[in-house]
Amino acid sequence: MFPLHDENPTRITPYLTYGLIGLNIVVFLHEVSLPSAELEQFFGMYAVVPRELTNNFAAEWTTLFTSQFLHGGWWHLISNMVFLWVFGNNIEDRMGHFRYLTFYLSCGALAALSQWFISMDSTIPSLGASGAIAGVLGAYVIRFPKSRILTLVFLGIFITTIRVPAIILIGIFVIQNVVSGLLSLQAAANMSVETGGVAYWAHIGGFAFGIILSPLFGLFRRD
Repeated sequence: MFPLHDENPTRITPYLTYGLIGLNIVVFLHEVSLPSAELEQFFGMYAVVPRELTNNFAAEWTTLFTSQFLHGGWWHLISNMVFLWVFGNNIEDRMGHFRYLTFYLSCGALAALSQWFISMDSTIPSLGASGAIAGVLGAYVIRFPKSRILTLVFLGIFITTIRVPAIILIGIFVIQNVVSGLLSLQAAANMSVETGGVAYWAHIGGFAFGIILSPLFGLFRRD
């Protein structure tokens, strides 16, 4: 299931949502212009490398924020930006521009710390906007649970669109990540070699902190 747009109008122009999408695209275009060796060095500098964060938090804490603008591939970028496009504008509308930006970056940093907590000694870089966007989803689902989302659905070789409540679409996202996160822990326990993959616990942490923090950032403030 892939969201296309919601039926939830905004009262403002979501400049920061547009700006975040634009910045992520610009950074990714820079990534793809780099040779492999330079790209690896670039990720080493700006992505969260859990072992380095563990060993020297004072020097590495900024990666909790810079990593939010890095992506590992075209699909990683496109899927994240579509989710941000669909859900971010309404949260920016309710919180206001500045509080929304602070909320977004805070969720992203806390999401990265959630993944770090699970794998403190990992040397695999953790990156992407997914944790921050999961925070936006957490805010959206408690503020607009019944909002209808036009969703692209893949049923084998058949593709169709349906309108589903946000709570169902986002609920499926959360369930998938919880199940996958638990399976990843089991797999890691049975393997002696580190492998990369999706940072499920960043998604889970970002979503949880989005629910917790969003009321403090004015999600339910009076019009």
